[in-house]
Amino acid sequence: MTSPNSTMRSNTVFSSLLCSSGPGVYLLLFFFFFSLQRTNLVGTSNADFPSGDPGMYQLDVTLRRGQNLAARDRGGTSDPYVKFKLGGKEVFRSKTIHKNLNPVWEEKACILIDNPREPLYIKVFDYDFGLQDDFIGSAFLDLTSLELNRQTDVTLSLKDPRYPDHDLGSILLSVLLAPREEQREVTMLMRKSWKRSSKFQTQSLRLSDLHRKSQLWRGIVSVTLIEGRELKAMDANGLSDPYVKFRLGHQKYKSKIVPKTLNPQWREQFDFHLYEERGGIIDITVWDKDVGKKDDFIGRCQVDLSTLSREQTHKLEMPLEEGEGYLVLLVALTASAAVTISDLSVNSLEDQKEREEILKRYSPMMMFHDMKDVGFLQVKVIRAEALMAADVTGKSDPFCVVELNNDRLLTHTVYKNLNPEWNKIFTFNIKDIHSVLEVTVYDEDRDRSADFLGKVAIPLLSIQNGEQKAYVLKNKQLTGPTKGVIYLEIDVIFNAVKASIRTLMPKEQKYIEEEDRLSKQLLLRNFIRMKRCIMVLINAACYISSCFDWDSPPRSLAAFLLFLFAVWNFELYMIPLALLLLLAWNYFLIVSGKDNRQHDTVVEDMLEDEEEEDDRDDKESEKKGFMTRLYAIQEVCVTVQNILDEVASFGERIKNTFNWTVPFLSWLAIVALSVFTIILYFIPLRYIVLVWGINKFTKKLRSPYAIDNNELLDFLSRVPSDVQVVCILFKVSLW
Repeated sequence: MTSPNSTMRSNTVFSSLLCSSGPGVYLLLFFFFFSLQRTNLVGTSNADFPSGDPGMYQLDVTLRRGQNLAARDRGGTSDPYVKFKLGGKEVFRSKTIHKNLNPVWEEKACILIDNPREPLYIKVFDYDFGLQDDFIGSAFLDLTSLELNRQTDVTLSLKDPRYPDHDLGSILLSVLLAPREEQREVTMLMRKSWKRSSKFQTQSLRLSDLHRKSQLWRGIVSVTLIEGRELKAMDANGLSDPYVKFRLGHQKYKSKIVPKTLNPQWREQFDFHLYEERGGIIDITVWDKDVGKKDDFIGRCQVDLSTLSREQTHKLEMPLEEGEGYLVLLVALTASAAVTISDLSVNSLEDQKEREEILKRYSPMMMFHDMKDVGFLQVKVIRAEALMAADVTGKSDPFCVVELNNDRLLTHTVYKNLNPEWNKIFTFNIKDIHSVLEVTVYDEDRDRSADFLGKVAIPLLSIQNGEQKAYVLKNKQLTGPTKGVIYLEIDVIFNAVKASIRTLMPKEQKYIEEEDRLSKQLLLRNFIRMKRCIMVLINAACYISSCFDWDSPPRSLAAFLLFLFAVWNFELYMIPLALLLLLAWNYFLIVSGKDNRQHDTVVEDMLEDEEEEDDRDDKESEKKGFMTRLYAIQEVCVTVQNILDEVASFGERIKNTFNWTVPFLSWLAIVALSVFTIILYFIPLRYIVLVWGINKFTKKLRSPYAIDNNELLDFLSRVPSDVQVVCILFKVSLW
C-alpha cells in the first residue's frame, strides 16, 4: 500500500519533470507510474478487479491431463481433445489423444483477457474421422476466483447440460493470471508512440488522403472473352483443358475451364476499373488445367488500353506469345460510373435539384435507357462503437471498407480509437438490385496486413431508406457476432423494370474470392443439406404411395377423384397456374399470420460448428487430422463438396422462392407465371415451340458474340440459399 508521503513525493517529482522537455522525460514518467502501479497490483486479490483497459491481463494455462473421461466410441474409449473459448470465440485447441480415457496433454496456452469477469469456457470432444465429433463434457473456469501472479492447480468436473447427473470425468489445469505490463512491451509501446509523433502522423495522414483519392476509378473496361483458336496441345491425348487469367493492376479475373479442346468457347463478360487516365495494360495468360500437378502454361498476350478509343467496342484477335494460337476478345472503354466519396456536408440526396435528377434517371419512363444502370446507392458511414482492441496499447487504428460487388472504397484511418467517427458518404451505381452491400472494419498496421475487426452484409432489397441504424459487427464468415457496432445510413433508388430484366441475366462474378478449400465441417454441412432436400422428395413419394395403398381411405378417395378431374381436364397452362396458386397461398399464410413454419435452427447449428472449425489455425490443428488423410484426393473431395453445395442450394432456392424469402423475386415469379399461363392458354403449344426453335437456331447468326444464358438459372442464382439466409440480413417485407 502506498503512503500519503510517497504520493506527495511522486507529485513533486512529476511537477519538476513537467518543466523539462524531450521524449526521454515522458519515457521516465511512463516507467515511474508503471512501476508504481505494479507495486500496488502485486499480491492483491481478484475479488476487486479494476474495470479499466481491455486486454489488461494475461492468462497462462497449462492443460495437464484428463481423468476418467466418458467413452464415446464403440470400443469403450474416446479420442479426446479440448477447446478453450472466451467471449464465444475459440482461443485454443489441443492435440487429439487417441484411444485414451486418461489422456496427458501437457500443452501450454497464453490467452489475453479483455474482461476478467468473463469465465473461460472449456469443452471436451471425442474426435471422429469423417463424422461430426462427439461432445464429452464442458466446464467453466471463474477467473475472478484466481489470485494474481500465483500459479494455481485447478480440477474441473465435466458436465453435460442435457445429462446433469452423469459423471463425465474431469480436466486438470495449471493457471496463472497476471497483469500484462512487462518491460519489453512497454519499450515497444514507447517506440511505437514516438514513431507516431506529429511529424510522422502528418505524413501518414497525407499518404492516407493520397490513397483515398487514387481509389476512385476514372472509367470502366468491359471485357468479353469469346473464344480461343488453335491453342497448343498440352495433354497426352493431343488436347488441352484451357482457362484464361486476366490482370489489370491489382484486379484479377479467371475464366471457367473448357475441357478437352483446342478451340474453346468461353463467352464470358466481366468489368475492370480503370484508375489511370492514360489507360493501362491488361496481362492475359492461358493455362491448361492438370489434376494433381501444376497447370501447364500455354501462352500469353497483352492489351494496351491507351491505344483503344473510348465509348466504342473493339474486337481483338490476340496472338499468344511463347505459345500457339490466339484469343478473340471484345473490349470497350466507357466513362466512370457515379462513384464518389465525400463528407457529410456534401449530400447528393439532400440537394433538391440533384435528388430530382437522380429520381428522374431511375423513373419508369427511363426503363429502357442504359440497362446496366439499375439504380443509385448512397451509404453514410457515420461511426463505430466498442470495437475490438487489436494493438498492444489496448486501442485500434480502424478504417472502413465499403464494397458493392467489385466496387470497393475506403474511409480514412482514425488512429488509437475504439469509437471512431468517419462521417463519410459513398455513392455507387447499382448494376444488380440483388447485390449485397458489405462494410468491413479493419485495424491498420504499418508493418503488416490489416487486422480484421468486424463485418456486416446488407442486401440492397432489405434497406430502409434514410434510416440510421446500428449494425452489430460479425465475423468473417458472418456466422456469429464479434465485438462492436457500426452506424450506417443507407439510401437506395432503383428502377424496378430494369432490376427485373437484370435478374434474368448472368450474375456478376466477384474478382476477389477465397479459393475453395476442403473442410470437414463444410463437407458435412453440405451433405446434411443435400440429405434434407432428398428427404423432401422421398416424403412426397411416400405420401403418394400411401394414397395408392389406401392407408387412409378418405385421403385416397379424395386423391383418386382429384386425379380423374385433373387428367380429364388437363391443359398445359395449368402447370404455371398451379405454381401461381402455390405462391398466392403462401403469401396469404404470411399476411394472415398463419405461417407456422419453424425457424431453421439446423443450418444455424451447422454454421456454429463450422465457425469453431474455421477459427482454428488450419496449419497447426489439421496437420494430423482430416486434411492430411485426404490430401491425396483433396481436389476430388473439394469437387464433391461443391457439387453437394450446388445441388442443395438449388433445392433451397426453389423453396425460398415460394416461401417469399425475397418478396421482390416472389412478385417477379408471380408476374412471369401469370404471363406464361396467359400465353399457354391463348396460344397453341406448336407455335410457342416454333418461335423458341427459330430463336435458338438464328441466335448465333443474329448476334455472333452473344453470351448464352439460362434465364431460369439466372433468376434462381439471385434467390438466397438457407445458408445465405442465416448469414446475411434478409428481411421479409411483402410490401
